[in-house]
Amino acid sequence: MTRLFGTDGVRGIANQKLTPKLCYDIGRAAAFVLTKNKRGRVLVGRDTRLSGDLVESALIAGFMSIGLDVDVAGVIPTPGVAYLTRTGEYLCGVSISASHNPFEYNGIKFFSSEGLKLDDSIEDEIEEKVLSTTKIYKDVTGAEVGTVNRSSEFTQKYVEYLKGLTNERFDGLEVAVDAGNGAQSYIAEIVLKAYGAKVKIINNAPNGMNINDNCGSTNPKLIEELVKKEKSDIGMSFDGDADRIIAVDELGNVVDGDHILAIAATYLKENNNLKNNAVVGTIMSNMGLKKYLENIGVDFIETKVGDRYILEKMLKDDYVIGAEQSGHVIFLDYNTTGDGLATGIHLLEIMKKTGKKLSELNGLMKNYPQVLKNAKVRDDLKNKYEEFNEITQAIKAVEEDYHGRGRVVIRPSGTEALVRVMIEGEDKEKLSRDAEKLVKIIEDKLN
Repeated sequence: MTRLFGTDGVRGIANQKLTPKLCYDIGRAAAFVLTKNKRGRVLVGRDTRLSGDLVESALIAGFMSIGLDVDVAGVIPTPGVAYLTRTGEYLCGVSISASHNPFEYNGIKFFSSEGLKLDDSIEDEIEEKVLSTTKIYKDVTGAEVGTVNRSSEFTQKYVEYLKGLTNERFDGLEVAVDAGNGAQSYIAEIVLKAYGAKVKIINNAPNGMNINDNCGSTNPKLIEELVKKEKSDIGMSFDGDADRIIAVDELGNVVDGDHILAIAATYLKENNNLKNNAVVGTIMSNMGLKKYLENIGVDFIETKVGDRYILEKMLKDDYVIGAEQSGHVIFLDYNTTGDGLATGIHLLEIMKKTGKKLSELNGLMKNYPQVLKNAKVRDDLKNKYEEFNEITQAIKAVEEDYHGRGRVVIRPSGTEALVRVMIEGEDKEKLSRDAEKLVKIIEDKLN
């Protein structure tokens, strides 16, 4: 069996891989591992997927069956769960979401009492308990059975936190928003208007099945068009659980996580707030970001793909900002996870304080062309590509052909039966040809 936990929790098609029984078992196992048999409360939130009620019901039944009380926040962004968990008296927090995936998928992401995503070792321990045939839980009865508290107050606390991120006002600024029919649908407009901004929002009418449906951060064309049509100062496009953002400048150009990291690093350094003079990114971060940071004297620290690995590095070595190209941006002075709307607010704050348009800030770094293609492979073989000599030799040959002016990154997907092939360099047509060649070899050998 493949590992239950991927790079961002447990994920799969609801009621197929992610069955009610599995959710129930995960709830019991996680509660047992994370709470150490202490009586207390856990927090559960979710995005707008149709299957959210199904997964939530099974999961919280698992919690209650071993004596935990559950606060249910309903629809709330994943960073809201992280914030409330670490600032409240909770043993752990859970976000039910499959992020950017289609609506038929769902997932379970855990946060520790400090609002941190779980280490691999803790996930392995939970997985071991899920798969165990030995009875390890005390099934409580009577007054010891857990209870449920559902309230809108949890989301309201998160909204108030967002409203207090900065003392700046954004009167006169026009903001375009694509909520992706996800967890940001009911919050973004309220928060941005509280700062004085004018807001035009689309895809904020979720029906359970339209989350991420050709909208949100996975389809930035919509926010590009909206910004141009409305002549907005900035566009913000969110994924299903709203922990990441793809922004757009007033000219309609995408501002991804790499560019946001360049903008924030520059601002923090100029104001003597860039602790240890470094930022954290991943192996997928654009070479252009690294070159820019080198030019302004900022160190770039590289991790594996996944915002959890960025956070681990930030906590270990005391850095204040890190980001993935996909739009997960962590401002550690404010929260312990990526937060799409909070990042958008920070961008507005930088625009206001510097007096610069977003297009000017977006131009700080120049992208090297990147091509990303997916090889469809057997799920049980996706992590074993390095064991096939033909694949490693082909990768080596492509890398050598770039003579140091390009690079190849091979990364098995954490959630799908895919091996991702990314090649970066100067000639996009050549990058595409080489990527296709590697994809074919990988698919031939891993199927």
